[in-house]
Amino acid sequence: MSQFVIEENAQGLKESDIRLALQKSLEERPHSHVLLLPPDFTRYYSNAGLITNLYYHMLTEQGCEVDILPALGSHFPVSREEADIMYGDIPYEKLIPHNWRTEVVKLGEVPGDYIAKISEGIWTEPISVEINRRVMDPCYDLIISIGQVVPHEVVGMGNYSKNLFVGVGGNDMINKSHLLGAFYGLERILGRDHSPRPRAV
Repeated sequence: MSQFVIEENAQGLKESDIRLALQKSLEERPHSHVLLLPPDFTRYYSNAGLITNLYYHMLTEQGCEVDILPALGSHFPVSREEADIMYGDIPYEKLIPHNWRTEVVKLGEVPGDYIAKISEGIWTEPISVEINRRVMDPCYDLIISIGQVVPHEVVGMGNYSKNLFVGVGGNDMINKSHLLGAFYGLERILGRDHSPRPRAV
């Protein structure tokens, strides 16, 4: 049985509010084969599991084929027990484990001179931009990245594009973004909306 993080007396959005917003997000968008990219169990308290569950049922009730690729990064795949708790009654077989070593395609590279500029010269190597091959599969007519957009403890904003380029990204981006965060200094990253960034002049 799922344990979605919804309390009757909590301030914030009710499940009905979330459902309405998700229904609106699907209006006037083609969707016959959809890929959902939620965070994994380490982000349980984001309520992304509830959102994933609602999207899954809305879409399948409309006759859509839905695949779910949790943004694992290099974490272990979501277990059946974790999936039941986080995503509710979605069939476990619908969850596709991301393999950051073998299932990625290279899209390009972040140049070393740009990395040097934003890191104040701390890091100067280029970073390969790789992503799970499913994200580039033309069979999907809609891809939805799910989760709260918040400053991440490494570099950048959690969820958002981080679901794509780190969560279902490749070895180089995962490792180097984490190293960059460590070298730049977590005390300069935590709670900030732009990181790393050039020193103010």
